[in-house]
Amino acid sequence: MLLASQPRPCLPSGLMDAEHTSREQPLRTAGGRPVRRWPVVVVSVFVAFLAGLNISAVIIAVPLIDEVFALTDGDQQWLVSGYFLTFGLALVPAGRYGDVRGRRNIFVAGASLFVVSSVVAGLAPSGAVLIIARLFQGLAVGLATPQVFGLIQRLFAPADRGLPFGVVAAGVSLARLVGPVFGGVLITVSGAEHGWRWVFLLNVPIGLGIAVAGWWLFPVAEHRQRPKLDYVAMLLLVAGLTLLWLIQGEGMPLPVRMLLLLAGLAALAGFAAWERRYARRGEPLFNLNLFGVRSFALGLFVAVFYFAGYDALYYLLSEYLQDGLGHDELVAGIALTPLALGTVVGSVAAGAKAGRIGRPLVAAGLLLATVGIAALAIVDVFLPGPDSPHAATLPLLLAGLGGGLAAAGVGGGMVIAPNQTLTLSEVPRAEAGSAGGMLQTGQRFGGGFGVAVVGAALLESVQGTGNWTLAFRLPLLIIISFLFIGLVAMVIEIRHLRRHRSSAS
Repeated sequence: MLLASQPRPCLPSGLMDAEHTSREQPLRTAGGRPVRRWPVVVVSVFVAFLAGLNISAVIIAVPLIDEVFALTDGDQQWLVSGYFLTFGLALVPAGRYGDVRGRRNIFVAGASLFVVSSVVAGLAPSGAVLIIARLFQGLAVGLATPQVFGLIQRLFAPADRGLPFGVVAAGVSLARLVGPVFGGVLITVSGAEHGWRWVFLLNVPIGLGIAVAGWWLFPVAEHRQRPKLDYVAMLLLVAGLTLLWLIQGEGMPLPVRMLLLLAGLAALAGFAAWERRYARRGEPLFNLNLFGVRSFALGLFVAVFYFAGYDALYYLLSEYLQDGLGHDELVAGIALTPLALGTVVGSVAAGAKAGRIGRPLVAAGLLLATVGIAALAIVDVFLPGPDSPHAATLPLLLAGLGGGLAAAGVGGGMVIAPNQTLTLSEVPRAEAGSAGGMLQTGQRFGGGFGVAVVGAALLESVQGTGNWTLAFRLPLLIIISFLFIGLVAMVIEIRHLRRHRSSAS
C-alpha cells in the first residue's frame, strides 16, 4: 500500500490554511542564502548522536561517579533520569517557540547551553553540582531537538521525510552502540578518578561545532509578527509531566504515588481545558486539533507503546547481564551491540522506503521486533542454564543476543523513522515544531513508563523467585505485550484504510 495512495483525512479547522501559507514562504539563512536541506540533516544527526551519547556513556560512568561523590540511590536516579525529565519538559514549549519565533536562535541557545553545562559537569566539585549540570544538559537538548524535526518538516515533502528521519534515528541508535564502549575506553585511558570527567568534557568541541553550524546553516525567523507565548499552558504541561515522572521514584509509598498520579493527570486535564479556551483568542502552546488528525493520534499512540518496550528492553537486559549474571558495564554494552546495530541498519533502510510503503512497513517492524524479543523468552524457557548465572550467558548470547536482539533491532528501526514520517505527514508545517515536540514527549513518556513498569516487575520477580533466570521471564513478557499493543493498533488502522479505499472506489 503506497503512502501516496492512502486517503488524506480532512484537517481540523484552521490547519489547512496554515499549511498553504507556510509553503509560500522560502527559507533563507542570515546571509540571505537558500537553506540547504542535507547539511541541516547532518547537523541534526550530530544533535541526535550527542543526545544519545550522554545517556549511554554516562550510564557506564555512574559507578565511578558514585565512588567519588558517594551518591545515594536517589542521587544516582537523578543523575540519569533527571536528564530525561528536563529533556522531555522542554520539547513542546521549545517546539512552539521555534514555530512562532524562528528556529535558529533557540537551536543555537540550546547547543550553547549544552556546552556550558557539559563544562560544569566535567569540572563538578560535588554530586549536587553534577546533578544540576545534568538537568541543564537535558534542558539544552530539549531546546534544540524540536528545531531539528520542525526543519525537516519544513524542508522535505511528506513522502520524502522518511530518509532524513531515518538517518536522525540512526544517530541515536549509533550513540547507544558506541556509548558504552566510548565511555569504557575513556575511563580506561584517563583513569578511574578523572576518566568520567572526560565523558562530559568531550561534549564541548562537538557542541561548539553544532552551535556554529546551526547559526550558519539554519534559517532566520520567517515571521515578522511575534505572537505571545502561552505561559499558563506551559506551566500546566510542565507541572503535569513532572508529577507523572516523579512516580518512578524508588522507595516511594503507594499512597504518595497515587497522589502524584492524580495531581499529574489533573494538571494535564487543566492544560487541555486551558488550551481549548486560549485557542479562541490566540495561538496555543499546542494545537489540540492535531489530535483530530487520525495519522497523528495513531502515530503518537504507537510511539508511546513502542518506546515503552524498546527502552525497557535496554534496561532489563542491562540489569540482567550486570546484576543478574555478574558482568561489568563494558561487557553488558558489547552484548547489547546487536540491538543497537540492528536499529541503525533498520532506521536507514526503512526510512528510505517509508514514503512508498507506509503503514505496512511499521506493522512489519513491530512484528519483527516482537518475534525477536520472543526468541529471548523461548531461549530462557527451553534452554535454561545450570544454577550458575554465568552459565546462562552462553545460550542467551548465541540464540538471543546474536539472533533475537538483532531481529528486534532491525524491527525497531523499521518502526521509528516510518512512524515518525507517517505521524507528522498530515501536520501543517506551521505546527511542525510543537507537533514534533509532542511526539518526542510521547516517546520519552513511553520510555519512562516502560522502564518503571518493567523495573517494578523485575524487582518483584527477583524477590519472589530468588532466581534471576526465572525473574527475567515476566518483565520480558510485559515488553512483548507493549509491542503487541502497538502492532494491533497499526493493523487496525491498515484494515480501516483498506475498507475506506474500497468504499471510495
